[in-house]
Amino acid sequence: MLRLTALAATASLALTAVVATSPAEAAFHLIRWEGTGVCQVWDQSIPTKPIPSNYRTVSKPVPTFAAALAVKDGMLKKGNCKL
Repeated sequence: MLRLTALAATASLALTAVVATSPAEAAFHLIRWEGTGVCQVWDQSIPTKPIPSNYRTVSKPVPTFAAALAVKDGMLKKGNCKL
């Protein structure tokens, strides 16, 4: 029993080390809600789609949330998005 516990602990530490050292795969983009014109940053790593489905993707994917906010700020200044 002690060997099984030690093996499980070692495996969990190894998995944690691999996850911690691998680069993040997150990508963000802007979606624009139809009817309101409000733009929202959406994280593509979320396995579901936004609800309700009356939205449109209005930007290319960017690697960070901060970059997505910068894109949103530019679209707000141009008048392509509200809020």
